[in-house]
Amino acid sequence: MDLGIRGRSALLTGASKGMGYACAQALAREGVDLTIVARGAEALEAAAATIRDETGVTVTPIAADITTEAGRARVIEACPNPDILLNNAGGMLPGDFRDWDRGRWIEAVDLMMLPPILMTRAVVDGMMDRGFGRIVNIASRSVKIPQLELGLSNGARSGMVGFMAGLARQTVSRNVTVNTILPGIVDSDAQREHIAGMLDDMGKSFEEVWAERAAGNPAGRYGRPEEIGAYFAFLCSAHAGFVTGQNLLIDGGSYPGTY
Repeated sequence: MDLGIRGRSALLTGASKGMGYACAQALAREGVDLTIVARGAEALEAAAATIRDETGVTVTPIAADITTEAGRARVIEACPNPDILLNNAGGMLPGDFRDWDRGRWIEAVDLMMLPPILMTRAVVDGMMDRGFGRIVNIASRSVKIPQLELGLSNGARSGMVGFMAGLARQTVSRNVTVNTILPGIVDSDAQREHIAGMLDDMGKSFEEVWAERAAGNPAGRYGRPEEIGAYFAFLCSAHAGFVTGQNLLIDGGSYPGTY
């Protein structure tokens, strides 16, 4: 299928590795020019070079921290008028909510809730003026299946999702959609960090927990980052203009509900 986005431009945060990188790669294969953002310059430059070599699209890497006003300003200066925006960031380590003071909660909001909202604010009006825009957030299934040890993520990401759902109804008539992907277990560095953060309370090895989580999923495995990328690319396509305000699970069937 031709996704109908060749020649468009995309701004992707958290795009040097894992799911963000897979999303960037999927768009590049459709002929979309990229501005990719992450904090680590070395990994970012390597990602940009790999995508350029494979696809021939223009890839501009910007090493910046979008949790800061200066970082966001630098990114928007480099790519002020994207057709596509991916909001993607890492999460907080698991823990016990009794140990989280106000500062820790503010840190979670500053990482997982406010940057996507502020990045969206910077580009959405231009998208509406031009009559095309695709805003996609990567959050977590924890907004739909709360996990106690991920309370920081449950709270901050749910706030982001709630805001985006309201915005989506205001922009779709101008062909600007807003959706959020909710990944389940995915074979990524973030998943490994999550498991490592729980080991002290479990009395098991990393390998045991890793295998148990795969076995406990109806698919019997972890998702692949490229599967997230393919889903994301379709949501960005010219064919997805009637899909908006949705929180879309991609979790191998682990969500137990019908709706």
